[in-house]
Amino acid sequence: MSSSSSSSSSSFTSLHITALDAIVNVNSLFTLAVFIGLSFNPNDPSNNLNTNPSCAPTTALAENLVAFHVYSFSSFLFSSLIALALKQAIRLSRTHSFHYPHAVEFLAQINRTILRVGMLVSGFGSVFGCGFLMLALVNVVQIKLGTLACGSSYAYAAVVPLLILVPIALLIYLSLVFYAFTR
Repeated sequence: MSSSSSSSSSSFTSLHITALDAIVNVNSLFTLAVFIGLSFNPNDPSNNLNTNPSCAPTTALAENLVAFHVYSFSSFLFSSLIALALKQAIRLSRTHSFHYPHAVEFLAQINRTILRVGMLVSGFGSVFGCGFLMLALVNVVQIKLGTLACGSSYAYAAVVPLLILVPIALLIYLSLVFYAFTR
């Protein structure tokens, strides 16, 4: 293996390990948020700021809240496990490259595609997790402040920034994942 291809391979893997670390760290943070959200009891009448009985949440909102938390958790877990597996594969290929340089050079060409696809899949898992977490938060707002259907201004004031800022952040995140995917 020439020195230029060795340095290219080294920068290739360090960029990907950094990106995978970021995915795992973000997923860990959001998984903590999901667990905190699951501890919330939506049926506790004392844990509610809504005073208008016509804006009372339905049981379907509470059921969706739990379902979205579970979907979010499973998406973050899926994404983190894929990212950790990819990191381990990179580390294993680095270890074996000293003993079998020609075999690893061949495997690295194959694994580069698998690595890129795996990073993309892991990134999308995080995005789905964020989307489900956002939907869970919309349900928390409706349970605590009144449903959106009844026109609760407090609920709209809480939900509108959430529905604007989170998708913008997800677009930025996806752009960076795509950038790492193409490198």
